[in-house]
Amino acid sequence: MVTLPFTAKRKSRPSPDNMTLGEHLGELRRRVIICVIAFVVAATVAVFAYEPILHFLLRPLCSVDSSTLHHTSTGGSLIITSNGTCNLFVTSPLDGLSLRVKIALFGGLVLASPVILFQVWRFVTPGLKASERRYAIPFVLSAFVLFLLGAATAYITLPHALGWLKSVGGPNLQAIYDPIPYLGLILLMMTIFGLTFEFPVVLVSLELARVVTPARLLRSWRWAVIIIVVVAAVFTPSSDPFSMFALAIPLTLFYFVSIGIGKLLGR
Repeated sequence: MVTLPFTAKRKSRPSPDNMTLGEHLGELRRRVIICVIAFVVAATVAVFAYEPILHFLLRPLCSVDSSTLHHTSTGGSLIITSNGTCNLFVTSPLDGLSLRVKIALFGGLVLASPVILFQVWRFVTPGLKASERRYAIPFVLSAFVLFLLGAATAYITLPHALGWLKSVGGPNLQAIYDPIPYLGLILLMMTIFGLTFEFPVVLVSLELARVVTPARLLRSWRWAVIIIVVVAAVFTPSSDPFSMFALAIPLTLFYFVSIGIGKLLGR
């Protein structure tokens, strides 16, 4: 019986223990190519969704005491029209293109993140033991959810941070916001908050690896709170008290929750 090429069974992938260095690199290349393709497709989608994404990122700025921003239509970079929508003005011919490119990159990374995480998962899991795979899925899912939670916290906190920063200079100063630095600030805050919200995942991992114990963490809780507050003050891009406490308080709660999870998993 003749077997057609397209009906032949797919060659089974060798075990990770039996794969050569070239096969490992080939597998890594295949995963990277898939991630790049997913990112390019997602960035293309973000290009066409430029307006909704821009309005979403502008909402924190537009919600900062909009009644005091009406007078900026003559000399500022932001105006609020009669229907309540915000419009930005650029001061350089290339700012519009730069803004669209940055939003495309940001939107592409966010939209492609599930595919990227799945490819990382598929590359790592063959080398894990059965007991390790049992913990891997909850850790990956919790890391993804915590990153989104951190980014959402930064987004919600930003209007209060901008309002505080605007009030520091006093009523005689007129705020003129350039869209490029503003976009950089909000994206940096969302990224830093998202990464720091991975703190409980790292802490529970250290507990499972026996690097630290829940009892030792509980004994050191005073020093931990001090370090968390200092880190929140240093790494908050806007340097305002609202963002600092919005970062420090959840991290402190995560510290004690991680101790409880470590005790449960230790049993």
